[in-house]
Amino acid sequence: MSKNNYIHIVSWVLIQLLIKINCQNVLFKPTKRSSHTSTLIDGNLYILGGRDELFTRRIGKEFFYLDVTVPFNTQNILWHDLTSINTVPAHMAAASVKGGVHNNTLFLYVGIPYDNTEAMALIYAFDTRSYSWGIPKMSDVTIGRKDNLKGIVDDNGKMYLFGGHTSVDDYRNDMIIFDTLNLDWKIGSSINAPSPRAVFGSTLISDHLIIYIGGIDNLALSLNEVYIYDTINDNWSTKGQYLPTEIPFLLFLVGLDGQRVIIFGGAKEYENLQSQNALYVLNLINYEWYIPKISGKIPSPRRWHEANVIGKYMVVSFGRGYEDNDILLLDISNNEEYIWTDSFDPTFPIISPSPKTPSTDPSKVQPNASPTQTTQLQVPIVIGIAIGSLSVGFFLALGVFFLYRWNKNRRESEKAIPTTEIEEGNEVVIIPTQKINNYEQGMIPNTPAYNSAYYHEQNILSIPGNTYGQQMLPISQNNYNIYNQNNHEQVLQNSRKVYNHGSETYPGAKIQG
Repeated sequence: MSKNNYIHIVSWVLIQLLIKINCQNVLFKPTKRSSHTSTLIDGNLYILGGRDELFTRRIGKEFFYLDVTVPFNTQNILWHDLTSINTVPAHMAAASVKGGVHNNTLFLYVGIPYDNTEAMALIYAFDTRSYSWGIPKMSDVTIGRKDNLKGIVDDNGKMYLFGGHTSVDDYRNDMIIFDTLNLDWKIGSSINAPSPRAVFGSTLISDHLIIYIGGIDNLALSLNEVYIYDTINDNWSTKGQYLPTEIPFLLFLVGLDGQRVIIFGGAKEYENLQSQNALYVLNLINYEWYIPKISGKIPSPRRWHEANVIGKYMVVSFGRGYEDNDILLLDISNNEEYIWTDSFDPTFPIISPSPKTPSTDPSKVQPNASPTQTTQLQVPIVIGIAIGSLSVGFFLALGVFFLYRWNKNRRESEKAIPTTEIEEGNEVVIIPTQKINNYEQGMIPNTPAYNSAYYHEQNILSIPGNTYGQQMLPISQNNYNIYNQNNHEQVLQNSRKVYNHGSETYPGAKIQG
């Protein structure tokens, strides 16, 4: 293979590699959705499931996350796509929590499957270290499937699943509990529990108290009663002051100081609230409601959304009925004034409690047994992609530079007339490039090695006086020796035929014109 072809092949490979790396760096744009899950684990906000803005089931199996350990702007978010490794069937209205032995596993209690013909497990587990899905091997307890409920996990790694419904008109008020450490189920108390409902607001307000507000039971339920479930004593209590509105499809979470619950969004009579009525705060000391002071650009409200406390922000993700960014940020670090902002600053610490050590062996999570095999994924890292792109670009530029230099040197060599001058005393023998036997062929000999005036290679010498300019005669190292005597004369000795370019030429013969 010629040097020119080799360089072209190397250049082509480098270009293809650069194209592949750049294609991996194409920004992933997720579909707008509602009724999804959002789970914060080790600085990543994982988004899964849901339905599109028209309430059809076109979201599919999109699975992605937002890295909240780095600054970002809500107008230009870098999502990380994990859809290729998602083995969970398409679904919506599920519940998810962070749990497991190391508190870094996403547990998904599956809600409504898109395709009722596709078999679905009740619980799926996503290992955020190996980036693989599995189905936990649980104790043999019959637990029903519910949807449109909220999963709450306590400091002991237990996932609480209250209410929801099994069908359009079948609303529930039972409490089922899944232990993410020991992978078993139990049933909580329903005595003094709220009336059957779904799509309510709930959050953990201390290490063992869960608050429930609002929801629907075909009709919107008021917020005049606040229900509290004690996870240690397994009982219910009621508190609260009357809030003169009914807000189903709301979303709320506890404030940074643990003494306030913040409500954002929701709907009234299945229509979005007005922007000025979309944010309420419940004081957990006296259980009184108030509207906080707000600054910044107030976004349009939304419903069927999700929210997480991350650092000093309430992070709202997706939903229905909005025209703003997919992610909203509310700075709640100052209780005197909340600020809507587009910029996320990760320097505020993210508090993430660790669950207690399990009492039994938790190694029961088995690989997904579905026909689609769970694959491993090395998550594309932006820094790595950038370095890879720069490296490939550098080597590509280097290859192009050397290719240019090589072609330039080749062209200069073709233009030059190489000669070899050999001084033998007072005689100079010049070996030029000439036409030989009417062939346009340049004879450029290698520089010979000299030892006592003996030529070790076959060389071309010019013989003056012929009618064709200069006739070239080959001198074989096996048959000719050149002696330089006292008068420096050249003596050519011939003992056999010498063939040159297909022409039979005899040394010493007269060359015909």
